[in-house]
Amino acid sequence: MPRETETLKLLRTLQGLYKPSSGEVYKLAETARLNKLYLAYLRRVEGVLRDELIREEARYRWFMGNTAEVVEVLESTGANYALYKFRRPFEHVSVDLDILVRVEDVLRVVRALVSRGFKVVAWEPYTVTLARCGFIVDLYTYPSFAWVVYMDGEELLRCCAEEIEIGRVRASALTREAEAVVAAAHAVYKEHMVLLIDCLTMWAWTGKSTWSLANKLDASKALETLHSTCRAIGAGYAEAPHKLKLYIVAEVLFKKFLKDAAFRTTILNVFRYVLSQREAGTKILSRLIRISY
Repeated sequence: MPRETETLKLLRTLQGLYKPSSGEVYKLAETARLNKLYLAYLRRVEGVLRDELIREEARYRWFMGNTAEVVEVLESTGANYALYKFRRPFEHVSVDLDILVRVEDVLRVVRALVSRGFKVVAWEPYTVTLARCGFIVDLYTYPSFAWVVYMDGEELLRCCAEEIEIGRVRASALTREAEAVVAAAHAVYKEHMVLLIDCLTMWAWTGKSTWSLANKLDASKALETLHSTCRAIGAGYAEAPHKLKLYIVAEVLFKKFLKDAAFRTTILNVFRYVLSQREAGTKILSRLIRISY
């Protein structure tokens, strides 16, 4: 039988339909943080956690200011790019800025960012990570995990980019429909875990065109899995973050293997990735026991 879960209380709080009691405010704050909805939650309970809201708003301004600067650098290079995993129905402070970049443009973009004080932290197949004063930028040529490609980055750039504004800066970003598909693929293929912000993205931005796009990008099974998981969360049968069961992940990845040529041809890179990592066992254990990402 469904119950009023902590996740549902958080959801209703964000919708303005629920006012947490004094004993619930801090508990729901942690639930919001784990689901990447901390800023949105703090804005709803402003009077209770005002000092924390002030700090989080400052972090948001810092993140968006750095994002605008990076976008200006990208625009100056003439690179073909799109902000990726960036747009969400609720404003939030991300741990990093993810950007899709055409393969031919990566070196030019890296050089331009280095000239602005960024340092290359890691250069791996399909991803370059740069950082400056705690601000992290991940440049992706193809969305991937452990050097395994799970979405076609070039196709996303071709079909699914549009112009948005960040402050007074024009930027290229994925469309809302593409972000819904990306949220599903990232949660299911890479993280094996669903957050409430993934559900909110799917609920807000999924329509007929989204399902068609998911099929085009070989991510329809991921969107189906996200849809069914979020339905359970929304009905009170599951909490978020929600770890996907192993058999569900195995089934989804197997079907991905059969259908997606890029995924199939890069799957063996997992072994190269593990062998290249220091303390690989510790990292794998940490991934297994984590409660969010």
